[in-house]
Amino acid sequence: MKKSFSFPIIFMIIITAFFTFILAFLNYSTADKIAFNQEIELSRKLLYTFNIEPLSENPDDINEAFMENIGSIPFGDDSMYVYYDENQEILGYAVPINGSGLWGSIEGYVGISADYSTILGLDFTSHSETPGLGGRISEDWYKEQFRGIDITGSQNGNYIIYKPAPEGNVDAIAGATLTSKSVSKFLNEDIDNFIKERKGE
Repeated sequence: MKKSFSFPIIFMIIITAFFTFILAFLNYSTADKIAFNQEIELSRKLLYTFNIEPLSENPDDINEAFMENIGSIPFGDDSMYVYYDENQEILGYAVPINGSGLWGSIEGYVGISADYSTILGLDFTSHSETPGLGGRISEDWYKEQFRGIDITGSQNGNYIIYKPAPEGNVDAIAGATLTSKSVSKFLNEDIDNFIKERKGE
C-alpha cells in the first residue's frame, strides 16, 4: 500500500511542535534560576571591584555582603552602584566602563573613591577576547594592579599608564597589545568623564 505524501509532513510538524514545547518549558522553568545566577555574578564582581570579601562563595553569603555594603544612587538618566560604610557614608563609586577590544566589546566596572583620588579596583562583566592572550584581563594578577592607584596627579586624563613609560602604574599583557591599549583608553576616558560630571566641570 502506497504511503500518503502528507504523512512525513504531518510527522515533522508534530515532532517540531513537541520539541518546541519542551524547549519553551525548560526556558520558562529555568528563567528565574538564570536571572538569580546573573544577579549573584554581578554582585560578586561589584564586591571584588570594591575589595569586599564575602564570607564564602556561597550565593547567600555573596548576596548578604552585597546588601550590607552596596546600594545605588541616581546618575544622569540611570543609576549607579555605590559602596557604603556602616554609617551610610559613601566610600566609593562603581563606574561603568566599556569599549572595543580585539574581537568585540569589553564591559565592566572600575571603583573610584568618594573623593575621586584613588582607583579602588576593577572587574570585567563581559568580553570576547582571546583566552590566554587578551582574555587575561580577567585574571587576578592583571586586575589586582588597579588596587589603590593614586589618580590625583594624573595629567590630561591619563590615569592608567603602562610601564615602562614614565609614571607607568600598570603592566600591559604580553602578546595582547591591542587589548591592553583598548582597556587603558576606555578606562581613562570613562574615569575622566565620570569625575568631570560629578564635579560639574
